[in-house]
Amino acid sequence: MKIAATYEKETGNVFQHFGKTQHFKIYEIEDGKIVSSEVIDNGGNGHHALPPYLKSLGVEALILGNRGQGAIDAIAAAGLKEYPGITGSADEAAEIFAKGELQPNFAAKCEHHHGEHKE
Repeated sequence: MKIAATYEKETGNVFQHFGKTQHFKIYEIEDGKIVSSEVIDNGGNGHHALPPYLKSLGVEALILGNRGQGAIDAIAAAGLKEYPGITGSADEAAEIFAKGELQPNFAAKCEHHHGEHKE
């Protein structure tokens, strides 16, 4: 099974704003273990184009932080299983996923409109 995590290269953490993700870490999982991983860029895609892009790479599930309603809809339309609300190390999250123990937080939403992040 192939999964992806939104990825912050500088820290190795799950990137928290799905639509602005610049990188993903793709993991290949077999028999409850990660057998390979690679960091890729977003393919020049943003927001609604990201889920179909990941699906075209064979990704079946997505580990991410926050996402807006448009992303939720696009992820569902692409047929990806989502695990939102994940923070911290992407590698640790993927390992927990591989064991079947990763718990999504579906309340993790980005409630702003484009360009309206509140400080």
